[in-house]
Amino acid sequence: MLIEHDITDVRVGMYVVEITEPKDTFTLTKPGVLKSERVIEALKRKSVTKLLIDTSKAEIIDEQTQPEVSRPTVKPPQQVPPARPITKPNFFNQEIVRARQVFNESKDIQKKLFHNAQHGLPLDMDPVQKITTESTDLIFNNPNALSCVINIRNKDEYLLEHSVSVSVLMTMFAVYKKIDKDIVNQLAVGAFLHDVGKIMIPDRILNKPDRLTEDEFHIMKTHASYSIEIMKSTPGISPLSLEVASLHHEKLNGEGYPFGVPAEKITIYGRMISICDIFDALTSHRCYKEGYAQVKAFSILRALADKNELDKDLVDEFIRCMGVYPVGSVVQLESNRLAIVQGHNPKDPIRPLVKPFYHLKPDHFEVSQKIDLATVTDDLIVKCVRADDYNLNMEQIIEFLAHEG
Repeated sequence: MLIEHDITDVRVGMYVVEITEPKDTFTLTKPGVLKSERVIEALKRKSVTKLLIDTSKAEIIDEQTQPEVSRPTVKPPQQVPPARPITKPNFFNQEIVRARQVFNESKDIQKKLFHNAQHGLPLDMDPVQKITTESTDLIFNNPNALSCVINIRNKDEYLLEHSVSVSVLMTMFAVYKKIDKDIVNQLAVGAFLHDVGKIMIPDRILNKPDRLTEDEFHIMKTHASYSIEIMKSTPGISPLSLEVASLHHEKLNGEGYPFGVPAEKITIYGRMISICDIFDALTSHRCYKEGYAQVKAFSILRALADKNELDKDLVDEFIRCMGVYPVGSVVQLESNRLAIVQGHNPKDPIRPLVKPFYHLKPDHFEVSQKIDLATVTDDLIVKCVRADDYNLNMEQIIEFLAHEG
C-alpha cells in the first residue's frame, strides 16, 4: 500500500518510492529501503517534508550492523520508535469501532429473524428491542458514527444490511425531527422488521441479476404482505411498529402496495420510512447493480416527490438531516484528493468537515489533518464519488483512517 508520510513519521526500514514535498526539488537516485537514521537526518537537512512509502516492502533493519553515528555518551541511547506510531484515539478507531459492533450485532439478530420466519417459528423480540434501543442511544449521542458505518456495505449481504440500515436511517430522521424517544424506538423496531417477509420470496427472484418480469415483480411485491402477517403473529410488536412496516411501499398517489393506500391515510411515519427505504436501496451495492452516490440518490428522491410518490417536504427535511454530503460519503476535493465526510456545518451545508485520505495522480494513501471546509478558501468539494470509482473499498479506507499515525 502506498502511503504518504511526514518526514517526522518516517522510520528506518521503510521503503521510499519518491519525495513528494517539496516537489521537483530533490529526487531519489532510485526507490529503496531507508537503511539508517543518518539517511533520514540527511533528508531533513535538505528540507524534505514528505515521502511516499510502500508499506508492503518494509524491512527490519538491525542498526547495529550499520556504521555508528557519533552521539553523546552522557545519555543512554534513545529507543527507536516503532515503524507504526502508537495510534491515538480518533473518530475512526474509537466511535466507528463501537458503531460497527452495533451494526454487526444487528445483522446477526436479523439473520436469526429471517431463519425463524422462514421456518414458521416465532420471532424473538428481546434482542430486537435491545439492539434497536442501543442504536437509538448511539444516534442520540453521536449520529455521525452509525451514519458512517452504513456506508460500509457488502453486496452479498444486502438483505441483512438493508433492513439494519433502514432502521438506522429512520432513527436518525426521527431524532432530527425531535420525535419523542419512546416513539423513535418503536419506529426503529418497525423499520428493523419491515422486510422480514422477503425471506419467503424464492431466491431466483430475490437475487435475480436482471430486470424482473411482470409476473416476477408481482411475486416480489408479496413480501410486504408476508412481513405484515409475520409481525401480526409476533407478540410484543407495537401497533406503531406494525404501521411503519405496513406502509413502507405505499405511495402518495395511491399506486403503492400492498394495499394502494391513499395519501390521506399514509401517516407521517409511513411517509418517512418510504424515503429511508428508497434512499438505502439507491445507495447500496446489489448483486446486479452498483449503488449511486448519495447526491445522485437525493436527486432521484426529489424526482419521485415531483411525481407525487413521496412527500416533498419530508424529502427536503431528510436531505437536510443527512446533509448535502452525508457523513461517511466520499468526496473529491479541488486539491486532487479524496476525503471522507466526518461532520456537518449546519450554517454552511456545502462545506462540511472532511478527512482527506487519498491523493490522486500519483494514487496513494496519505496522512492528513481534518479540514473544516467552511474555514478555508483554497479547497472545495468538486463532486461526491464512490470509493469503487478508484478501485478502493470503504473497509480499506476506514481501516487506514483508524490506524493512521
